[in-house]
Amino acid sequence: MWCDNCLLVLPLRAGAIAWSSIIFIYSLIGSIFLLRYGQYLFFLYPEWQIYGGIGMGVAVAAAISAIALSNRSYIWTRVCTFIWPFVIVICAVRAIIMIVRLQQGKDKIQWECDNGGSLWTDNPQVAAANTVTFPSGFCTAGFSSLNGAFIGSLMIDLVFQMYMFFLMWRFSKRLEHYRGMKGPFYGGYYNT
Repeated sequence: MWCDNCLLVLPLRAGAIAWSSIIFIYSLIGSIFLLRYGQYLFFLYPEWQIYGGIGMGVAVAAAISAIALSNRSYIWTRVCTFIWPFVIVICAVRAIIMIVRLQQGKDKIQWECDNGGSLWTDNPQVAAANTVTFPSGFCTAGFSSLNGAFIGSLMIDLVFQMYMFFLMWRFSKRLEHYRGMKGPFYGGYYNT
């Protein structure tokens, strides 16, 4: 028996477009945050740029998915169905590394908050000369709240991406199913 509505919370095509738009927006915002303020949380030089770049990649994958769904493109839907598992695995590895690195740097983050939000460094003269500061809202929340928010958001991100992969897979199967029956697009059901 073919499951026509397996796990679908929203209507398939319109819901998948909305879902990919949500992923695009929060991935773009998160990657901009990491590129701008990531140096205050991760202390090896290119680390925050890699995390932000992966977030931009997720945003691009979500945008391509939305375009493929809006055009009902079978080829691009298949491309997205192929891309999303790689994106999910890369983001899962990124999430694990980010959580571990946040735990390792919690003393440095606390130092930054204790010193007026200045960027952590081994050299106090360099820290005194730095005029760019960490946003004070993160320091008032405390490290445990910041860490919990990061862990929760990374796990929610993975769940959203898995559901997006399911929606893309489901839509590509629907296109295959209807193409064999000369489905609702361009000519109606079961035309002869």
